[in-house]
Amino acid sequence: MSALYLLHKPYRMLSQFTDERGRATLAEAIDVPGIYAAGRLDYDSEGLLLLTDDGALIQRISHPRHKQPKTYWVQVEGTPDDDALEALRRGVTLNDGPTRPARVKRLAAPEVAPRDPPIRQRAGIPTRWLELTIDEGRNRQVRRMTAHVGHPTLRLIRVAIGPWRLDGLAPGQWRKETLHAPATPRSRPPGKRAPDTRRRRSRS
Repeated sequence: MSALYLLHKPYRMLSQFTDERGRATLAEAIDVPGIYAAGRLDYDSEGLLLLTDDGALIQRISHPRHKQPKTYWVQVEGTPDDDALEALRRGVTLNDGPTRPARVKRLAAPEVAPRDPPIRQRAGIPTRWLELTIDEGRNRQVRRMTAHVGHPTLRLIRVAIGPWRLDGLAPGQWRKETLHAPATPRSRPPGKRAPDTRRRRSRS
């Protein structure tokens, strides 16, 4: 069996355990030794991050060839019309090539924790929420996609990766799930070793 940890990464926290520049890291939210993030989530994005000590599981979750769908709640500037949504569904061409079609729909404002600091909102310009699902993971892809159709992203929360969902986790909280499959031999992913002892902030 393999252990998988679901963490709600807060805004302005790195998806790693150490940082020479003194920025907030995962060590402030989860103190399980020897685990690594399966993929990443930008410093200025929030939401679901998966961690495990099983290197093969990390590969299955994060490698592009497995195309794990990732779902985001996206607060954008302005009110996207049907043409903007249809462009996202067809795929848009960014500076690194065309994207695959996304699944996207309008979303009533979700009940989410306030962000600190709050988003910058221009006077007289409304904001709207979208639910957007993609199966690729280019650098800052969702932000670039919404900007391409004229609606810059103001807040980005990842709510699902494949079958795993953020449900019930507040920022900084985590829970453990056990995958009932044969555990693979432990293989340490490349990168810095996670600290063995860290103070836990919160746990669901």
